[in-house]
Amino acid sequence: MQKKLVTIVGARPQFIKAAMVSHHLKKVGAVKEILIHTGQHYDENMSSIFFEELEMSAPDHHLEIGSLSHGAQTGRMLEAIEKVLLETAPQGVLIYGDTNSTLAGALAASKLHIPIFHVEAGLRSFNMKMPEEINRIVSDGLSQLLFAPTKIAIQHLLNEGISEKKIHEVGDVMYDIALHYGEKARKNSQRLDDLNLTSKKYLLATIHRAENTDNIERLKIIFDAFIKLSKEIPVVLPLHPRTRGILKKNGLFERVEAHLNLIEPLGFLEMMLLEIHAKLIVTDSGGVQKEAFFHGVPCVTLRDETEWVELVELGWNHLIPPVDSSSIVSGVLDLLVSSPQGETGCYPYGRGDSSKKIVDIILNEEYIRH
Repeated sequence: MQKKLVTIVGARPQFIKAAMVSHHLKKVGAVKEILIHTGQHYDENMSSIFFEELEMSAPDHHLEIGSLSHGAQTGRMLEAIEKVLLETAPQGVLIYGDTNSTLAGALAASKLHIPIFHVEAGLRSFNMKMPEEINRIVSDGLSQLLFAPTKIAIQHLLNEGISEKKIHEVGDVMYDIALHYGEKARKNSQRLDDLNLTSKKYLLATIHRAENTDNIERLKIIFDAFIKLSKEIPVVLPLHPRTRGILKKNGLFERVEAHLNLIEPLGFLEMMLLEIHAKLIVTDSGGVQKEAFFHGVPCVTLRDETEWVELVELGWNHLIPPVDSSSIVSGVLDLLVSSPQGETGCYPYGRGDSSKKIVDIILNEEYIRH
């Protein structure tokens, strides 16, 4: 009987990370992959278009949980995932990143005594106010295989007392994706003309983290800075549905819309194209920080800390806590004028073979082999 592996995804970064691993699983053919989409991202451009562009099979199970409070969303996911796991009886569960989908998958599998394999293990911001930090720590603690992207991530896991036997440094699957799809994205350059953008003549921004969107003062500071920056350089912002809703609820949307180039959430290849051609990227996203580095574009991260400390050390990422708009504006303008380039010739995230390493390690585990 063919062994089964359940993959659980629910948000844009997870669709991307899972794509290359799924490709390698299909290529090997030794395990049947069963894909669960929790529905955490349910907007068309945040969900199904990613499956199409990344050439992933449609989910075997779409749970359609949608947007809820953290507790309610995680609870409903836990219940629905458990039901699928009981029906499918897999030999392992593969989870990605640090979302509520990640946590729910880890909890459901652990209570059913199903081995858990965590891709992007060991990341730490050391900020327990971040829901993602809680999700990471719990998921890592429950996992049997921890696929760490960097040596720093490995050290975090060891510091927490996790057995070295469980930990594998595999690099970052996002780099695999950047190499695999970068050229395909570049061929879609007509999209820049459609948006009236000129290469290296605009700033690309993304804002969606709860620490920024749920704190209205921080949100006002960030968008006030963007509006000021828009007088110097066009600011393009693919607006996350949740961020849009909060701006409208707090009476901020009309002013923001009047000054910024707000666009709908983009598909994977379109977003990659805008990243490649941006002069600078300003974000609070963990994934976008790395994507900027992969494409050689300087990045400003509007958070108090980052999990990707190596990018700060290499000079590609610049942390600016969003405590006042003037510090954001001056920091971004300094970078725009100086056109900085970080240290080159470094490969902190591997050589683009992370997905293959992950699949090889999983298939070599005793609960998959026997």
